[in-house]
Amino acid sequence: MNSELIHQLGTQLGANGLPYQIPIHPNLVHLTLGLFIVAIAFDFVGAFFPLEKPIFKFLAIPATRSNFFDVGWYNILAAAIITFFTVAAGFYEIMLAEPSGEVRSAWGFDAMETMLWHGVGGVFLLALIVGMAVWRGFQRFLWRKEMARQVDWGYLLVGLGIFAIMFVHGTLGAQLAAEFGVHITADRLLRLGENPNLLWK
Repeated sequence: MNSELIHQLGTQLGANGLPYQIPIHPNLVHLTLGLFIVAIAFDFVGAFFPLEKPIFKFLAIPATRSNFFDVGWYNILAAAIITFFTVAAGFYEIMLAEPSGEVRSAWGFDAMETMLWHGVGGVFLLALIVGMAVWRGFQRFLWRKEMARQVDWGYLLVGLGIFAIMFVHGTLGAQLAAEFGVHITADRLLRLGENPNLLWK
């Protein structure tokens, strides 16, 4: 029964090894990254607003400090929500992956090790981003709601630390695509002995 179901699923997969043409996980990854980076960046701008205020005034930009913190809050909240879908799509697509077993990455990992570290890293980052959203919420609505600077420096420094983790984690994901050909249509077609140039004409 199980082997029959797996075979049936296999016949429904496209040239990229997925039941749809464009992988979902990489697109959601960039949404998560964008939302988180914007959240921390705007909170930094809000934190340094007294120094930047003359520049905004000179450029005739009607900016208020609270607006920057609003952008930071709503983006970190959106990042926390979207990342659940990002991780879920990643695990689904990893389960359908058939990477080349003969290749090692630039970091010396084989495909399974890279997928394992990328999967574990995804769950770890999800926990960090959700934790940052909760921390940010407490600052906005309880701890610092009466203060002009809505975020403390520790929050911003942790945000920068998460950028570094995202870089390492993103590199593992890039290696899965570029070096192991996971869900890359041309790579799979070449391994099947077909010419992708002829199929796309």
